[in-house]
Amino acid sequence: MARPHIEGIATRITARIGIVAFFVMAFEIMIMISPFAFFFYSVFNPVFHWLDKFTATRWLVTFFLPHMILPPTLFLKAVRVLGSVCFVVGALTFVVCAIQVYVGKVFARGIASRGLYHYIRHPQYAALGLWGIGMSILWPRFIVLASLSVMFILYYFLARDEERRMLDRYGPAYKEYLNRTGMFVPKMAEAYVSPGPASRTRRYVAIPLLIIVVIIGSGTALREVTLHSLPYASAGNVTLVSMLPEDNSLSAGVLRGILKDSGRASLSPDKDYLGYVMPVDYAMQGMIADTESEYHLYKQHHTVSMIAEWVLHPFQHLRASPSIHMAAMHHVDPVMARRHHCPIGLKEAGDCAACSYRRVILVNVEHPGAGRYAGARLFSVNTARVPVSFIDINAKTGEIIDAVKVRKATAWEDVPTPAM
Repeated sequence: MARPHIEGIATRITARIGIVAFFVMAFEIMIMISPFAFFFYSVFNPVFHWLDKFTATRWLVTFFLPHMILPPTLFLKAVRVLGSVCFVVGALTFVVCAIQVYVGKVFARGIASRGLYHYIRHPQYAALGLWGIGMSILWPRFIVLASLSVMFILYYFLARDEERRMLDRYGPAYKEYLNRTGMFVPKMAEAYVSPGPASRTRRYVAIPLLIIVVIIGSGTALREVTLHSLPYASAGNVTLVSMLPEDNSLSAGVLRGILKDSGRASLSPDKDYLGYVMPVDYAMQGMIADTESEYHLYKQHHTVSMIAEWVLHPFQHLRASPSIHMAAMHHVDPVMARRHHCPIGLKEAGDCAACSYRRVILVNVEHPGAGRYAGARLFSVNTARVPVSFIDINAKTGEIIDAVKVRKATAWEDVPTPAM
């Protein structure tokens, strides 16, 4: 009995380490917009740089869904909403199941077989898995998916270890419960997702492999869908992509203005550029380039409100400028606050939604080999995006009213940030 006992302890320790690793990676977004961002990245960022050195691992630091760009298609919007639903439902379900288990222990009720435990044996793990899927959609970096795969594999082995211990403790009663319930899904559904009868060794190899293929494969497919859904406008060596779908119609005029005055925009004819078109006070522009300190989100001291908006308002958080958060904090009119904090100094009355001015952040896309890169190729894993400048432009007339060179870093210095 000593060897199974030691193996069980090793399984539980390894599983918990893997689960903690996923939580650290998944909570990156929450830490990223908190005052503790650089304490976190002082440890975590070297890992990113090490992964980025090698062709085989570079993909792990990239993103597979839009994060800064409002999803341009109904399908991608549905995926984003699904992320918030899974996050909230998974978290609430986990808490309910945890309460049920600990109440059962206090009153010595034996096998937990009520509530969700009546249908599946491990609803807490299933809830954490649902939460993890939601978190992976909300912060869609491939390394989060990879750690989610590891967490699911460890959950499986941890659940098997727990079932072995329950059989030893409760005998026939737990055996009967095991036979009538599913492991992570109800018994009726389990027949459709189970790999089928196989030896113990084959099952322990097949299930982890299946988990990795399904999760990483899904992320790869979603990345391809995303890259071919973004609204590109290209001419010469410049490609524009709009952060908000209503700005797609402005791209042609903006593009003409940039190419007409490319010197002022600090563009070189022998390089390829990607330009992000956005409202002049777009909150997340610091992820693309270090434009102004107002867009260093970790310095703004409204982390909780931004996280709540990011989870509960999947698209509105992309439209909310920093001034809107400040207005909520100080209980003032958000429209007046937005005009007061306008980066291009437009203080006259008017509807911000109808404003014709846009900010375009231009990044040089460095890539191997000759030839032009445009459209989806600009987001290839083997490219590097270096901030060059930002311009404030009248999207209707193409007149550039301001052009500012920026340093070759984002507001988070050299931390890999979303590209889409």
